[in-house]
Amino acid sequence: MSQPRVPASGGALTGLQAQNGAASASGSSYTNGPIQNALLSAQGYNSQLPGSYSHLLPAKTLNPVSGQSNYGDSQTVSSLSNYQGPGQTLHRPPVASNPVTPSLHGGPVPRMPQHASQNPAATPMPSGSFHPGASAPPPLNWQYNYPPPGSQTNHYPRVSTGPTMSGNTNLTSHQYVSSGDPSHQNNFIKSGSAPPLNPPLPTTFQPGVPVGPPPTGGPPPMSALSPQKSSHRDVHQPSFNSPTNQEGITSSTNNGSMMVHNSYDEIEGGGFLATPQLTNKNPTVSRSVGYSYPSLPPGYQNTQPPTTGMPPSSLSYPSGPQAFNQNSLGANHLTASMSGLSLHPDGLRVINLLHERNMLPSTPLQPPVPNLHEDIQRLNCNPELFRCTLTSIPQTQALLNKAKLPLGLLLHPFKDLMQLPVVTSGTIVRCRSCRTYINPFVSFLDQRRWKCNLCYQVNDVPEEFLYNPLTRVYGEPHKRPEVQNSTIEFMAPSEYMLRPPQPPVYVFVFDVSHNAIETGYLNSVCQSLLDNLDLLPGNTRTKIGFITFDSTIHFYSLQEGLSQPQMLIVSDIEDIFIPMPENLLVNLNESKELVQDLLKTLPQMFAKTLETQSALGPALQSAFKLMSPTGGRMSVFQTQLPTLGAGALKPREEPNQRSSAKEIHLTPSTDFYKKLALDCSGQQVAVDLFLLSGQYSDLASLGCISRYSAGSVYYYPSYHHQHNPVQVQKLQKELHRYLTRKIGFEAVMRIRCTKGLSIHTFHGNFFVRSTDLLSLPNVNPDAGYAVQMSVEESLTDTQLVSFQSALLYTSSKGERRIRVHTLCLPVVSTLNEVFLGADVQAISGLLANMAVDRSVTASLSDARDALVNAVIDSLSAYRSAVLSNHQPGLMVPFSLRLFPLFVLALLKQKSFQTGTNARLDERIFAMCQVKNQPLVYLMLTTHPNLYRVDNLSDEGALNINDRTIPQPPILQLSVEKLSRDGAFLMDAGSVLMLWVGKNCGQNFLTQVLGVQSYALIPQTMG
Repeated sequence: MSQPRVPASGGALTGLQAQNGAASASGSSYTNGPIQNALLSAQGYNSQLPGSYSHLLPAKTLNPVSGQSNYGDSQTVSSLSNYQGPGQTLHRPPVASNPVTPSLHGGPVPRMPQHASQNPAATPMPSGSFHPGASAPPPLNWQYNYPPPGSQTNHYPRVSTGPTMSGNTNLTSHQYVSSGDPSHQNNFIKSGSAPPLNPPLPTTFQPGVPVGPPPTGGPPPMSALSPQKSSHRDVHQPSFNSPTNQEGITSSTNNGSMMVHNSYDEIEGGGFLATPQLTNKNPTVSRSVGYSYPSLPPGYQNTQPPTTGMPPSSLSYPSGPQAFNQNSLGANHLTASMSGLSLHPDGLRVINLLHERNMLPSTPLQPPVPNLHEDIQRLNCNPELFRCTLTSIPQTQALLNKAKLPLGLLLHPFKDLMQLPVVTSGTIVRCRSCRTYINPFVSFLDQRRWKCNLCYQVNDVPEEFLYNPLTRVYGEPHKRPEVQNSTIEFMAPSEYMLRPPQPPVYVFVFDVSHNAIETGYLNSVCQSLLDNLDLLPGNTRTKIGFITFDSTIHFYSLQEGLSQPQMLIVSDIEDIFIPMPENLLVNLNESKELVQDLLKTLPQMFAKTLETQSALGPALQSAFKLMSPTGGRMSVFQTQLPTLGAGALKPREEPNQRSSAKEIHLTPSTDFYKKLALDCSGQQVAVDLFLLSGQYSDLASLGCISRYSAGSVYYYPSYHHQHNPVQVQKLQKELHRYLTRKIGFEAVMRIRCTKGLSIHTFHGNFFVRSTDLLSLPNVNPDAGYAVQMSVEESLTDTQLVSFQSALLYTSSKGERRIRVHTLCLPVVSTLNEVFLGADVQAISGLLANMAVDRSVTASLSDARDALVNAVIDSLSAYRSAVLSNHQPGLMVPFSLRLFPLFVLALLKQKSFQTGTNARLDERIFAMCQVKNQPLVYLMLTTHPNLYRVDNLSDEGALNINDRTIPQPPILQLSVEKLSRDGAFLMDAGSVLMLWVGKNCGQNFLTQVLGVQSYALIPQTMG
């Protein structure tokens, strides 16, 4: 099948760079920009979203005897019990074309300044160097080349006295607006409405519910907020198919076309265009948007400060700046406190790797502690959530270039946390210039003013913020939870919504071809779904739907009131349509029995199928159209190479060329899956791909559907329910985690940094919506992200720099939330200090992400060379610029003593290894894991931990819940550490391996493994 031709006009694919470095089949670089509808008409793909659907379908009649629905004259819909196999078809009714040209603004929109690194370069990258966004060929030795100063827009421009433009920093071409029915647009909720919220959790700070009697007296009165009461009895389902909803979500037109009043970029607050005049810096809550959720507790309203021991006059605040006694932690108070501090003495050591072999510590490697005052470090962000490759930031780009070390951040923003402060407040305090959230590292000039730690703008402290909900005291804004926690979550008011919070929507798409049925995966998946159906994250609004496919597409009507599910078959895969949209995506609680019946019936329905074709592309299109009005999560199970319809692929793997680092196909063979993924991202749909295949399935192409829609890829090579029980167990356990873990919907994330620093490359699964705003239709606690940074302006006048990530998402309970992480690091002026603060694990993780990009844009051999040169260049720079006397040997700083070891481990990792034992899909999957895993899992996958477990002792053991947990020492990954009289456990992240020596002690065999002799140990430990 011919591939879609990219038109020269329109600029649809020339916006932002593909952050993951994919390239098209023609050799040109992929772009991570938006796609115009004209491009999507190729390959039978129509991106126009369904409207209300009623005008698309002829009138249907229900036969009361047979229970079949008839569409016109030529369609047959049968119940599942009467299904005999393919052959019952639905003919597509005529569809009226109704294109609508979206308009974001009524007037001209300024274009976003484009990053230099966002322009994809068509020239191949030379060997031995990671070179983001540069055009000049670098030398063979690897260098960190950053965009030159002035080539990129600073995140935080200086405040201008003239009029400023709107804070919407994304272009018309960056905004996804659906065509068709107006209700599919991302409409903006008018000011004065609040999100539907459940009652706050016990850990929630509830300023409206103080402990004990309310205080008396207080500051100047504040206007009371009057939340609207809601009923629990009548749960109203929102209508996404009407231009105006009951809660004031309206859509206006301009010359006949839709105009979206806001965008996610405006909501979260752009980092490029500051709009203090036009933005509401402290949005307040006035009424609730209703799905019959309890109203949001009011802000600190009608509460008076305690007067015990305080004269009334002390509570009258003067209007002008006053001296304020604060235990300050800001940058302008640290000169004296930081003097005399020094790093741990170990950091000053110089190691000769030729003399010292056992460099690996016996305990888990800890990240370096930044050289900060203890009061600041106590409040700093947990490195498991947010860490930098250099815990001492160089003052200038020239100093960073001398170190030959990459500067970047690694994030795990949605990690499961045992304790997370949640603030419910009508006021979210942010900088009026750069929109940074207030955090522990700002400076309070007095009770009424605070200075932003990113752009240094002086801001007013809102009246409400003067009251501390924990101490119930006025006049201590620096003791508020927001200023005492570097990781915090806010309940977002309605100003942070483009539409009512979406319901949790889950659609499962199953391959039911002959090859799929042979693997037996459908039994395991359906059983897992049955077991975990009640554990799916959600509430009374949760919706679910199912689609199966072989050479045709099968839908399942689960309408409440049916005695059994009904199958609807669509054989027109060239122009797919949705036959009964109102009955295919149903409320889980209302139709649970039908859903359970379907899951019990599905594995037997296709047991005798002989259909070998796979129409994956049309199945994805149909699921996308079904989910477009609301968004949600699409789970796709595929077992072979797609062979029919849009997105059909041909085998590309040649087993004899596996060992050739230059001839393997790491790039997609078609743009179809990327284009569809970008459409999914625009409609808040994430696609998770489960590939269960024993044959080549071109994961390089299929993986794009998850990569650009913020989904995940799961791969089970040679899956078979009888021949490969290990993979069956792996699927069941991962599926349980996948179905029950926390999930965030319709999310966006922005990373901000102190003025003078800039972010130029992102790594992970997402779509870059507007230069620095990451679109995440779904966010899960197992996803990690990385960014590369540069020093644009000298930091000589700065002692501290800060980084802040803000993740705006909708919880499965329908709450709009903002999770904020803030990291603070010192600025240094010498090369020695830069090396002392190097985080070798973070550096290795960032280099692995860069190497994946290099493998795709250039070649695998180039990526391997660049990894090796990374070590050579950095250690050479240390030897020449830091060491005073050139001692013989391989001298390294203590902080980088494991750098060569980790890079050697990366070269053996499946992503970058050479040899014929790595199948192409397995290599691609390993690369997907590198790009999407949090750092802790990436390091375990790259360099596993080895323990001896047959001689455990209580030395150094942990006592958790009255249980003693032994902590055996970590061993070097060397065969000399193994012995035949022991048992060893290797933790490789996603798999545990137990190696038992032939002469292992009898006590271990009987008491731990439950066998009497070594010969009776089973091959698979169930």
